[in-house]
Amino acid sequence: MKVVGVIPCRYQSSRFPGKPLELIAEKPMMWHVYQRAIEANIFDEIVLATDDDRIAIEAKRLGLDFLLTGKHHQTGTDRLTEVSTKITADIYVNLQGDEPLMPPGNIRAVTLGMLNNNDPKVLAVNSYSKILDESDVVSPNVVKVVFDTRFHALAYSRLAIPYAQSSFQPTYYKQHGLYAFNRDGIELFMNKSPGPIERSEQIELFRILEHNFKVLMTETESNPVSVDTPNDLKIAREVMES
Repeated sequence: MKVVGVIPCRYQSSRFPGKPLELIAEKPMMWHVYQRAIEANIFDEIVLATDDDRIAIEAKRLGLDFLLTGKHHQTGTDRLTEVSTKITADIYVNLQGDEPLMPPGNIRAVTLGMLNNNDPKVLAVNSYSKILDESDVVSPNVVKVVFDTRFHALAYSRLAIPYAQSSFQPTYYKQHGLYAFNRDGIELFMNKSPGPIERSEQIELFRILEHNFKVLMTETESNPVSVDTPNDLKIAREVMES
């Protein structure tokens, strides 16, 4: 099976424009994400997917494989689907371009989950971890997930799910932005429009659930800093330097 790691990388971010090119330990952030993918030691090919010439020029200078994609994509997964029309593979793994400290073991776990899957209803594998910080439970920036006894996702939400209605205190789990799709999953994303829940929650894996297919959840280490703001970048630099 051919496995491709795809790093969607856009320049125009509403909260932090140009962040893929911001330096961490003297290298652009996107370079560090690419290195984490290499360290996972599971991909046949790794590619940056960008719609911006500035990122493409820097990727070429650094010797990173890249593809120029359209500017119309709404999500990283939509950008990944364009990559799938240019690079044929059996599995595509979507790596967030703003997570330079992603543990390579997380990448391997999600990819192996898809490689070892034999359920035709499972079109994607997604990672999660237990929420330890209570503020994350109520934060709309942290996507929560609930799943069944076989670890198939039942629902995602930016609200706290499950709702704690009684004295029973549920365990909350955080969904990570690390996804592996098989070919059928990619085809579904290309051929189906977002449903009402996906449009409301702005969580793209609902594309699969709303069309009666499955996402398999696999537990991994809690993701380190995701660089969404200049302050996040400062933290990432401090962690990298230490």
